[in-house]
Amino acid sequence: MRTPLIGLTTYLTEARWGEWDLPAAVLPAAYVRSVQAAGGRALLLPPDAPEAAPDVVARLDAVVLTGGEDLDPGLYGAEPHPCTGAPVPERDRWEWAVLTAALERDMPVLGVCRGMQLMNVQAGGTLIQHLPEKVGHQAHNLRLGFFSRHTVATVPGTRLGALLPGTRPVPTHHHQAVDLPGAGLVVAARAEDGTVEAIESNRHRFALGVQWHPEMDTGHAIVEALVAAAGSPQAGAPTRVRQADMQRTGSA
Repeated sequence: MRTPLIGLTTYLTEARWGEWDLPAAVLPAAYVRSVQAAGGRALLLPPDAPEAAPDVVARLDAVVLTGGEDLDPGLYGAEPHPCTGAPVPERDRWEWAVLTAALERDMPVLGVCRGMQLMNVQAGGTLIQHLPEKVGHQAHNLRLGFFSRHTVATVPGTRLGALLPGTRPVPTHHHQAVDLPGAGLVVAARAEDGTVEAIESNRHRFALGVQWHPEMDTGHAIVEALVAAAGSPQAGAPTRVRQADMQRTGSA
C-alpha cells in the first residue's frame, strides 16, 4: 500500500544557517518527524500563488496547517490589537487556499495552533487577539520561544474525545485563541480556564484543529490519526459540502 503523502505548510521568513542569512521557507523538524513516525511521508508546502493550491492539494493525501504568525485580523473583520503581530499576507492567502482546496476534496486536515485559528476564521469564526486580557494569566505562553504545558479536557462525543479521552497536559505556546467557532465547527477540548483548545468539523470526514503542539508531545496519537485517515480509500474524494458554505467569508 502506498505511504500517505502529508503536506505541511511553512514559514516564509529570514533565517540563518552556516554562513547564510537569507529569506527561507522553514519549518521546525518536529513536524516532519511526527509525520514520519506516524507512517506518513512529509512534503513541505511553502507559500505560493493561491491559484496553485488545488493542483498541489490534488497530489496529497492530507494537509497539516502548521503554527506560526498571527493571522491578519481583517480576515475576521477586526482591527489589530496592539499585541497582535504583523500579518504575513503571502502565508495567509496561501494557507487559506490550501485549506479550501483540501476541504473541497474532503481531504484529512489537521490545524496546529495558527492552523486551528485559520480553520476557524475560514469558517466564519472569530479570534481573541490577546488571551491574557481575557483569562488573566500567561499560562498559555509563559516564555517566548519555549513551550510550556497546561491541562486540557476533551469533549465526550467528539472525534478528539474518542481519540484522547479525559484530561492531559499538552505543550503550548500561544497568545491568541478561538472566540466564536465558525459554521460547522464544534468545540472538542478546553483548557481549565475555559479557553477553546480544539475544534473539529461536523461536515467533513477528518478536519481537526488543536491549539497546542502535538508534534512536540511524547506521543503522536493525533498525527497518527491524521495519517490513518489519509490512508483511507475515501481520502481526497470530492465532498458534498456546498461551495457557498466553504467560502462564506470570501477569499483572503
